Amino acid sequence: MASLIACPHCGPRPKEEFTVKGDAAIARPAADASKDAWYSYVYLRDNPRGRHKEYWHHTSGCRRWLVVERDTVTHAVYAASDAAAQGETA
Repeated sequence: MASLIACPHCGPRPKEEFTVKGDAAIARPAADASKDAWYSYVYLRDNPRGRHKEYWHHTSGCRRWLVVERDTVTHAVYAASDAAAQGETA
């Protein structure tokens, strides 16, 4: 059985309907931030092991941005919420 993500708008859907868009914990720097801050924001990423929050886009569904908490080792999905409802945007 395919992994399911509980989209808050569409209900449980196969993960193949979604596109992973990256770490949800990274904060966008201010417009006048240094080049080093922007370089880190754009190019540098950790490769965490275990529970992690990521932005996922429901590409083949409601097309909403979600924050999905999952385990990067087991691929277990613990929670999914609308990114806009949390005030989080990519």
